[in-house]
Amino acid sequence: MTAPRAETILVIDDRKELVDGLRLSLEPAGYRVLGAGTGEEGLETARDARPDLIVLDLMLPGIDGFEVCKKLRAGGDQTPVIMLSARSADRPRRRSGEARI
Repeated sequence: MTAPRAETILVIDDRKELVDGLRLSLEPAGYRVLGAGTGEEGLETARDARPDLIVLDLMLPGIDGFEVCKKLRAGGDQTPVIMLSARSADRPRRRSGEARI
């Protein structure tokens, strides 16, 4: 008998300490945590690993979190996304509708 597959969470954030902190918190609870430091790397990892959940920073080097989400949705990926932001809530809320979150 094979062990059940651990649910996979992809954290896309350029702050390594945040990715590592989430990994330290979630792996003991049985989750598999993958990290990506740029939007481009996150897109590639999401397509290859097919995570169960994506934690996505809005302010990324290269393409931002909104563009990452738009590209995922345009490719048919409906993985749930939790967006993180240090910005005030008004502008990100408007753009999240554009990204079909």
